[in-house]
Amino acid sequence: MVSDLGITPNNDGKQIRLNLPALTEERRRELVKVVHNRLEECRIAVRNIRRDLHNDMRELEKEKLVSEDDLKRGEDELQKVTDHSIEEINKHGQHKEQEIMEV
Repeated sequence: MVSDLGITPNNDGKQIRLNLPALTEERRRELVKVVHNRLEECRIAVRNIRRDLHNDMRELEKEKLVSEDDLKRGEDELQKVTDHSIEEINKHGQHKEQEIMEV
């Protein structure tokens, strides 16, 4: 009751029941903003991993452990995987947004 969550506990002697109110439009929009922030964090994490792997591949090429052609193929494959991952993140985000906004 003190938490100011809009929840009133009911005690029947054996159990404590909490009736959760339905989400308001304003609260739904706040949750969508939270989802968008989390999605952006995921996209940033994927891009950071891509950057680190790209730097590692360039180091291997500088040390002559891989050829320039292998480096180019690796960079192309890394970009494809990155694009696919970001596409999946966006798809899951759109699904979650629709789920939240559903009345």
